[in-house]
Amino acid sequence: MKIFLTGGSGFVGGAFARALARTHEIVALSRSPQSDAALMRLGALPVRGDLETVSAEMLAGAGAVVHAAAFVEEWGPLRDYERVNVEGTQRLLAAAREARARRFVHVGTEAALFHGQPMRDIDETYPLAPNSPFPYSRTKARAEMAVRAANDPAGGFETIVIRPRLIWGPGDKTVLPVVKAMAEAGKFVWIDGGRAMTSTTHIDNLVAALELALTKGRPGEAYFVVDGPPMRFRDFLTRYLKTAGVDLPDKSAPGWLARGLANLVEPIYRLAGSKTPPPVTRFTAHIMSRDCTINDAKARAELGYRPAVAVEEGLARLAA
Repeated sequence: MKIFLTGGSGFVGGAFARALARTHEIVALSRSPQSDAALMRLGALPVRGDLETVSAEMLAGAGAVVHAAAFVEEWGPLRDYERVNVEGTQRLLAAAREARARRFVHVGTEAALFHGQPMRDIDETYPLAPNSPFPYSRTKARAEMAVRAANDPAGGFETIVIRPRLIWGPGDKTVLPVVKAMAEAGKFVWIDGGRAMTSTTHIDNLVAALELALTKGRPGEAYFVVDGPPMRFRDFLTRYLKTAGVDLPDKSAPGWLARGLANLVEPIYRLAGSKTPPPVTRFTAHIMSRDCTINDAKARAELGYRPAVAVEEGLARLAA
């Protein structure tokens, strides 16, 4: 199958391209010569453009689209979240329909449901948060709503959403390097001692779920995919960073204090137009201090999803 991929130079898209280029023709959106070279090393054919210029011509002949691109930065202009996550997704959907792609697979996130609350043993019946106070959450929620609304099996266009939680593993460009840099700079502090419970999704498990979604699952539906039982956030992150030779400190701050300070300071940074993030953003303070545990029974039943890599195995591989 010919698959059109966005986000191919990122953590998720790159892993998808590497895994599927052996059995599928991967054509990937690319924004620079550096990205071109990286994609070709993965076995993908780069097509120059971005989510503002993507067109049906770029997608010609693709049977499926995998949309892994998103603005996931912890800090940035509010307009960039809207432009990439919402408008970019809408533009890609329109191009995919015009190009007569059969299936559109969107990489979602549990953050699209988050507005500051604990989320315990949630499943796909839990509501999205398009009015979340957090830019990433609300724009990813609206992007998912656009994807699911575009589902039209009668017209030959099916959409499906795969939602991971806390993606990790080899090639991680977000969680591990960010926490590592904070720890090495003496800026890392646990919130509530890291006692919040979390589900996780190893990158190999996410790629396996995306591959299943190319041909399986009910059109118009969303599916959570996780590694297995939840863990304490501190237990997971401590062992994950240990694989990179980093020992996280014991310093901790109460959740109410971290959230209060972030709620107070972030608007000041926004008003000042700061390009540097505050010491802790509202999103980070809230999501690191809240339980987030997920039930992926629907993906197991309808996609045939089974985690290929358990947390223990994944950590052991990284440590080795």
